[in-house]
Amino acid sequence: MTAPPGRRERKKAATRQKIADTALRLFLERGYDAVGIRDVAAEADVAVTTLFSHFASKEALVFERDDDFEQRLTGAVAARAPHQPLIPVLRHEVEALVRHCTAQGAAPVWHMIEGSSALREYEESMRLRHAESLAAAIVEDGGLPQSATASRTIARFVIDAYAVAREAADPVAALDEIFAMIEAAWAAASPSDPTP
Repeated sequence: MTAPPGRRERKKAATRQKIADTALRLFLERGYDAVGIRDVAAEADVAVTTLFSHFASKEALVFERDDDFEQRLTGAVAARAPHQPLIPVLRHEVEALVRHCTAQGAAPVWHMIEGSSALREYEESMRLRHAESLAAAIVEDGGLPQSATASRTIARFVIDAYAVAREAADPVAALDEIFAMIEAAWAAASPSDPTP
């Protein structure tokens, strides 16, 4: 008898989530620096090699939704309808990330990140990677007239918008303000139609 389609993927995802949840719990209980990879693997009841098959580093355990967010952003560019404006689509994805990062219970995680130079550096490199991936997706979209430079600049603005908004007293109001500026910058970067 064969396994139902997707069973292996579901089991793999469940193992990954169990490792991430265990790591975060241990980091918050004991402190990020006090917990090693072997501690996480033992507590999650997986081999260290299994942990590393899901997460490339200790820092990646804290940012377990990293790949998901990057794929959602780049996918939103590619999947939008013809002539659908780009910036509102990106704002929707950033707003989802901000909601995730400001959800109840998220504050202790951000305090831990802010208190660790390794985690702050990882977050910065993650944001740079997201910006490059987003810029590449925008450049590849033949329906957008902006230059590669404009695309890279807007991608950086979009990625940094979530960090600014999640730290604001009113994240949604901050996103409104930030994305109004991003929209204006994107419009300014559009090539003008030649006058007849």
